Amino acid sequence: GPILAGVGQTLLVLSGKGGVGKSTATVQIAATLRAQGHKVGILDIDLCGPSIPRMVGMEGHDVLTTPDGKWIPVAINGDKSFSIMSIAFFLENKSDAIIWRGPKKNAMIKQLLTSIAWDVDYLVIDTPPGTSDEHISVMENIRGIPVLGAVLVTTPQLVAVDDVNRELTFCRRTGIKIAGIIENMSGFVCPNCSDCTNIYATGGGEQLAERAKVPFLGRVPIDPNLTRCTESGQNFLTEFSQSPVSMVYSTITAKVTGSEDNQMDVES
Repeated sequence: GPILAGVGQTLLVLSGKGGVGKSTATVQIAATLRAQGHKVGILDIDLCGPSIPRMVGMEGHDVLTTPDGKWIPVAINGDKSFSIMSIAFFLENKSDAIIWRGPKKNAMIKQLLTSIAWDVDYLVIDTPPGTSDEHISVMENIRGIPVLGAVLVTTPQLVAVDDVNRELTFCRRTGIKIAGIIENMSGFVCPNCSDCTNIYATGGGEQLAERAKVPFLGRVPIDPNLTRCTESGQNFLTEFSQSPVSMVYSTITAKVTGSEDNQMDVES
């Protein structure tokens, strides 16, 4: 079938390496769009470690199919306008992903891009980290679809920044529009007083964005409440709508979707 039928706009969330909070960013962007009244889907094709179902509290669901054999996305807590599909639903156990061979992975990725019955305004795709061969096959399969933008997640440390540089080059080569860079884990929000303290050097992501001439989308601090919510599958955005993290994500999504006075056009 056609790639990603039933999808309005597609956003990719990428990272140069694992462990920078890419899946958390995926969930927050999707939840923010949903809170703005859109129908939103999350597609988790991070074969290296599909964590989205756990983060939204929908682990271990059976996937149902439509009469014509398409997979039906799993509604998050019964909300039909906020649904997910994850490679995790098809793995017998957590360690399955590791032993898949290339062709089988490729076939699965292709199927996840063509065989899901989406009906969404926005689909946010959590991709494998940029250092894996899964990443390349995802990107090659995605090549054919119009992407609203790719959001690159990095941390303030400059090591991660080099990885992102490679990603940027990769996006440019494959003609994927770069929506911008998020600097994640930038500072720490005290759960008691909401003050934000810098515990790492900050600014790596911003410097990189400037050098690469791509939009800088924002700095997201570490918030222990966010970590707790993603561990327990709660919606952080509804629980902590006034937190600095929630605020910065609403700015980020506005920039990415161009919904704030076409700021994207000015910056690009």
